[in-house]
Amino acid sequence: MFNPPFRDRYDAGRVLATKLLAYAHRPEVIVLALPRGGVPVGYEVAQALGVPLDVYLVRKLGVPGHRELAMGAIASGDVTVLNPDLIAALQIPPRAIEAVVAEEQAELARRERAYRGDRPPLDVRGRTTILVDDGLATGSTMRAAAQALRQEQAASIVVAVPVAPPEVCAEFQSEVDAVVCAVTPDPFYAVGLWYADFAPTTDEEVHDLLARAARAQPASASGH
Repeated sequence: MFNPPFRDRYDAGRVLATKLLAYAHRPEVIVLALPRGGVPVGYEVAQALGVPLDVYLVRKLGVPGHRELAMGAIASGDVTVLNPDLIAALQIPPRAIEAVVAEEQAELARRERAYRGDRPPLDVRGRTTILVDDGLATGSTMRAAAQALRQEQAASIVVAVPVAPPEVCAEFQSEVDAVVCAVTPDPFYAVGLWYADFAPTTDEEVHDLLARAARAQPASASGH
């Protein structure tokens, strides 16, 4: 019988943390987790390394009429990343782009309030930022997050996940400063296959983990 390498996301985070010990207790390091599933993983990583944790929200900007096709993304911190080649090829008018951006910004703001409450986001400028999710399949959301962090002037971007296909891990090598994939099964199939328990992470769980992480950090560690 097949035994998945991870019991659940918390277990995966503890395993991933063992591969990130070079970043432990460094004042410039922060962990940013992609919600929702990345937050339990990121929580364990941040606890093990003794560094601050926050969420980093990314929303895909779907082409009007073909929402599954991404013409860009927006991320925490009012960052917009667009695909100018696709926009030009499909002749998408600026007004249509603005409408999609406004809609997704409203949803992003709603989620930020639900997850973080009134705590300000961590400042990424000049910091070593470890981007964490519960796994990569195509890597499109993580790619958008990394591009957005570049715009926000993060000093160094580390992509860290418990599981990903070997080729997706390899692709990120040229896009960020470091990539850590705990296991790279081939064939891959799907992220959830590598977890014994892959039940959805709830908004409440995300909120509670961020609050716990914030209480564990001295106020000076937030970078504000």
